[in-house]
Amino acid sequence: MNASQADQNDMKVRSFATATQVDRVPPEDALAIFDALEPVETNFMIGAWKGEGFETGHTMDGMLERCHWHGKRFESLEHVHPLVFRKVSGTLTSVRPLLVMPGMGLLEKMPFLKSRVVGKLFQWTLPLLSGRKSAARLRMTTYRGKPSATMIYDNLPINDVFRKVDDNTVLGIMDLKGTKEPFFFVLRRDNA
Repeated sequence: MNASQADQNDMKVRSFATATQVDRVPPEDALAIFDALEPVETNFMIGAWKGEGFETGHTMDGMLERCHWHGKRFESLEHVHPLVFRKVSGTLTSVRPLLVMPGMGLLEKMPFLKSRVVGKLFQWTLPLLSGRKSAARLRMTTYRGKPSATMIYDNLPINDVFRKVDDNTVLGIMDLKGTKEPFFFVLRRDNA
């Protein structure tokens, strides 16, 4: 990597770092940050990742966190747990996406579903929603002009595309068929 490339990479990280320090990033700025980041290979994603929000005004902003979302776990290219949550006991569990994702459409119609009370109730129902079976896989896809690692849900029209911030951080976009704007999130390697 030459000095110019190193300067560009530093600028990208500062842009991402600055964006994570503000309450909300306009969607067009979030897309510009995402587009400026480098793609990642599928093997880069293998392991456990802790998730956090990247707020852009999307109807899902904050919802996962209020429901005690922990992150994602990539065991192999074929075995991925896309929704890992923290149970009331503190242990982690993988949720079956087919049981929870269809309800996302209700968020716009019923904003109270994003409340802390509903999040706590969701946490209590986690044993009923959990499963051990993989619910996604990793593939390379081209999104916004760059091929990058993509988590493809097994039974839902959702792809999560990842771009590299640094060796332990990626910015993700959830591309859900039928939605106008993508949902952004951050994953950091979970070394716990």
